[in-house]
Amino acid sequence: MKSHAIRLTYGMDLKEEIEKIAKERNIEAGCIISAVGCLNKLVLRTAGAKSIETIEDDFEIVSATGTVSKNGCHIHISVSDDKLKTYGGHLKKGCIINTTVELILLELDNIVFTREMDEKTGYKELVVKEEKRCQN
Repeated sequence: MKSHAIRLTYGMDLKEEIEKIAKERNIEAGCIISAVGCLNKLVLRTAGAKSIETIEDDFEIVSATGTVSKNGCHIHISVSDDKLKTYGGHLKKGCIINTTVELILLELDNIVFTREMDEKTGYKELVVKEEKRCQN
């Protein structure tokens, strides 16, 4: 396994940056170990994929988890506002960083994540394949 520690900065789109890192670093399969920082714009898909909500305010990231791959990412995030109200859901593009996000990714050995359409769910879902790869 290999770790990736990255500091993201003001004005960056959190999801776009994670996807960009996965592609630039050729991450076949990974996960988010930690994400600490703040946002000033939040864009989340709600439970049951019922809607996408956008809120502009100051938010602290209290949790982030997900699968990361150059073939696609699936990330959930929880944040809190200045009254300690917590919001959470499926991370969408448009979540904008305010000051910083300290991101730690763990790259998994000999596994490849891809995404394929699942007729039952109507979404591209995770497919896990084990592969022997040369270690760099």
